[in-house]
Amino acid sequence: MTSPTQIQVNDLMQRGYVYILTEPEGANFAPDFRPELTPAELLALGVFGGRYMTDCAAEFPADWFAQARLSPGRRDPTLNYFGVNASQPLAVWRARGWLHPDDPRGWFQWYCRYFRGRRMADDARQIGRWRAYRRHLVQVERNCLPGDMTCRRRQRQSLLHWAYDARRI
Repeated sequence: MTSPTQIQVNDLMQRGYVYILTEPEGANFAPDFRPELTPAELLALGVFGGRYMTDCAAEFPADWFAQARLSPGRRDPTLNYFGVNASQPLAVWRARGWLHPDDPRGWFQWYCRYFRGRRMADDARQIGRWRAYRRHLVQVERNCLPGDMTCRRRQRQSLLHWAYDARRI
């Protein structure tokens, strides 16, 4: 374990939020949590129409954004790896109760912070959600020919959002 590091968040959604990094970045994940892509890889591939991290980038390492495909304005599905919209608005996530107060942007924000080394009580729920999302990977494997990137593009893009590498199927 590394020495704990305190992170102060000052973005518009979480001004003054503080969390502690207790694990080394990218290490010591729960045994049943094995994402296939790092946050930096996801940002470089194009996720969430390029809008997800534009208002909170200062919280995360600058090298995560070196190759990121970001939109300066509205969400742009053409920036996504599969070129399609595969996201629901944040308002839908709020209405369905999928957000934890410490991660008001959702699963990917939780994953970025987990990857950096934050551990919290909500980890088990979020890992469970990630594991349940695997069903979409199985659907792509069952319904698409290997290497056919045109098959189920929205589902493949959605899998990327959850750190499953949908390019390998």
